[in-house]
Formats: sequence, structure tokens, C-alpha cells
Amino acid sequence: MPRHIAIASDHAAYAMKAELAEWLREQGHSVLDLGTDGTESVDYPDYGYALGTAIAAGRAELGIALCGSGVGISIAVNRIPGARCALVSEPVSARLARNHNDANVVALGARLIGIEMAKACVITFLNAEFDGGRHQRRVDKLTHPERTPA
Repeated sequence: MPRHIAIASDHAAYAMKAELAEWLREQGHSVLDLGTDGTESVDYPDYGYALGTAIAAGRAELGIALCGSGVGISIAVNRIPGARCALVSEPVSARLARNHNDANVVALGARLIGIEMAKACVITFLNAEFDGGRHQRRVDKLTHPERTPA
């Protein structure tokens, strides 16, 4: 099923972002590319915030965040209310991020995994669905931390 996917990266993951965006389009998905547009050094928070904001605003259904390790950009995305980003490095965690955490963004580290593993993670993430049930209570706490008992 074709999806509307937002994708963003810093300079360290530019090549992986470009390849994933092209591959996603070939799969029939529409892709909102939020940059960066080259290998010149940039600040990953700028792109993480842009991606998280696009997801929270409904400009895309799901997102893919990339940087060298995936850590920095995932932290940036998660600073935006309404965005739930999970850093993954293999398909099982990509599936569980959707099934249990209702993640709407997946983060990947371009310096840590290759393009084929990245594709495996992305396709698994896109095909997985939120299980709801007992997991909904936990996702609600992620969405509204102020309601969680101390």
C-alpha cells in the first residue's frame, strides 16, 4: 500500500537518504524530502526538527530520519510533540517500534548499517501496524508525560 513518507538526513547520511528516497518512489510511495541536499556539513537537529514537525502536522504519514549514528537525529525528532521516533538497526526492532510503540518515524545510522539493511528496516517499518490494546496505555503516557504519576 503506497504511503506518504517524509525523509530527512544530515550530511553524513545524505547518500543513504538519496538512495532510500529513490527506492521508495520506485515502490510507489510519495516522498517528502526535507533535506539535506548534499555532503556539506549541516546540523542534524535542524533536519530532525523539520521531520518531526512534518509528521506532527500531518504532512506525511510516516518518517525516516538519518544521520551518521541515527542517535542525534532521533533525539531531535522526539523533541517535537506528536512525533515518536525509534532508532533501529535491524528489522525486528523496526517492527516492534510500530507494533508496541506506535512509532511514526524510524531513525537509522548511515555509518552503522548498509543500504540493504536500511531497506529491510524501512520496509518492515512501513508494513507493520500498531497493535493497540495494552500498548495504547503506554503510548498515551509518551504523548502526555504530565499525566504520568511521578
